[in-house]
Amino acid sequence: MIRVNSLCVVGRNRTLFQPSWPFPSKLSFCKAVTCALQCNPNYSSKKGTSCPTVNCHQRVVFWDFSSIQDVGFRHFCTAQVNLNCWNCEQPLMQKPAFFCMSCQMVQPSSEDTSYFNIMDCDSTFTLDIQKLQKRYLQLQRMLHPDNFSQKSLREQEYSESQSALVNKAYRTLLKPLSRGLYMLELQGLNIEEGTVSAVNSELLMELMEINEAIDAAPTPQEANRIGQDTKGKLADLTQQIDSALNKGELQTAKALLTQMKYFTNIEEKVKEKLSRFM
Repeated sequence: MIRVNSLCVVGRNRTLFQPSWPFPSKLSFCKAVTCALQCNPNYSSKKGTSCPTVNCHQRVVFWDFSSIQDVGFRHFCTAQVNLNCWNCEQPLMQKPAFFCMSCQMVQPSSEDTSYFNIMDCDSTFTLDIQKLQKRYLQLQRMLHPDNFSQKSLREQEYSESQSALVNKAYRTLLKPLSRGLYMLELQGLNIEEGTVSAVNSELLMELMEINEAIDAAPTPQEANRIGQDTKGKLADLTQQIDSALNKGELQTAKALLTQMKYFTNIEEKVKEKLSRFM
């Protein structure tokens, strides 16, 4: 248990205080204040510590720990900040906020918003694709820059950024591979380009043989057979990745997604081979 004299954490979309942050016994903390409205960070550091705020206009953090002791818990609270409309200054109650509910003005995009929240989808690997596509069409009808051609320059810029963000979120969540990689990214894991460390030698040999078979395929029927086998492999990997992510087995999911990258490349190569027969 820890004793905290005072803590107030204010975050835009998600709580900034993380339960995994370490708190050594009897460690004194300095004040750290960052104002998202005034863009004026003012804090002092001790023993290499620094203000945890990353981006202005994104988060407001106030720390005032006079001491931390392992004698008991005294007070802890969190609160959410409601940003205001740039035009009428009324609170933006919806998150993400595409438009102000009061004056109907388009709002600036927020890059720190989860793609799942933007597309109103569950944060799962096997999401509802039809719902995703429906949401995408709905947002683009509202946010497409053509709708703002006669509006102010500011509104045009905001619509362009919002529309671009919706496109990026949709493309990322549409395909299993990019969706899975994004889910790992949210957890701080990335698959480096060109890495083969997560692929064993047996699988590498299998991949080489499949590629050679595609190159040597004499008929579209043979190429199509390889393509069907690859689709079956991808379907199996999809199930395994979904299971791993649901269990929180991130390293397993990372290894499986690495395999999915290779078999996705094979699927594209089969499509290229079939196009040559046309």
